[in-house]
Amino acid sequence: MREALLGVLFALVSLAAAAAVAGERPGWVPPAGAVQVPLWPNGAPDAPQARPVPESVSTVRTKTGHDYLAIANVSAPTITVLPPKGANSGAAILVFPSGGFSILALDIEGTEICDWVTARGMTCVLLKYRVPGGNHYWNKACNCHITPPVPFALQDAQRAIRMVRARAPGLGVDPHRIGVIGFSAGGYLVAQTSNILQSAYRAVDAVDEVSSRPDFAIALYPGHLCRAGDTLDPGLPVTDQAPPTFLLQAWDDPVDNICNSTVYARALDAAGVPAEVHLFAKGGHAFGVRPTGHPVSTWPALVENWLEEIQVL
Repeated sequence: MREALLGVLFALVSLAAAAAVAGERPGWVPPAGAVQVPLWPNGAPDAPQARPVPESVSTVRTKTGHDYLAIANVSAPTITVLPPKGANSGAAILVFPSGGFSILALDIEGTEICDWVTARGMTCVLLKYRVPGGNHYWNKACNCHITPPVPFALQDAQRAIRMVRARAPGLGVDPHRIGVIGFSAGGYLVAQTSNILQSAYRAVDAVDEVSSRPDFAIALYPGHLCRAGDTLDPGLPVTDQAPPTFLLQAWDDPVDNICNSTVYARALDAAGVPAEVHLFAKGGHAFGVRPTGHPVSTWPALVENWLEEIQVL
């Protein structure tokens, strides 16, 4: 299985080899046994003309003790594929980390999530998408939210789903059981990829001929969905084409109000899309799979039960 996976990954690398810049070292190194693959064959679309700031890695200390690895200045997006441990279920989950579209929390909401995914017999695909400013974000300089004219992060997410689906047989993945999980800002990407089915970029190769729609969607403490007046982001056209969705958030989340989950759940319901919604009294924000001391930490078991119910597992 691992040999076959590596063969597919090397094939993916050959598709996107031109995205790597000779002589440069990546700022983030993937876990042992995984291969980091460029998303785009000729560099990311709509890239600024100016030379990009080098990618950097730092540790962010938090009051909750949930310190995390922050990746900044991502201009060369990638996917990192980790094969399932034990029996392969045939399902795959793409992981969209958080970071407010300013940085990426690539361990607490990335590699640690993949540890849980692969332990359940699923292939995990970790997306390192472009930041900063790749989607709707808070700008400290103007003390305001900004929606960029080109959604780089959405482009990367759509491309990542297509790459996995296009190479599904070689990865040991059922092309009809490819889902997404996202946290905070990544949860917004979950909602976008679930509903924005028209490509956010011009096709670059045969990979872009397949669908970017996920077959199931999981958003934990999502952000950016709830706008002024507790209304849904007007740029998100929720339709009956959205996949079955799992939502989870805590009432005491100090970053993203539960309105982000409830307003999206109502929109899904109006569109006739089944959604499972869990709201917990306590839990805060950005906990990933780390223990919080509150019932919200049981979420992996809840997701697994849901995946069984919708016949993904």
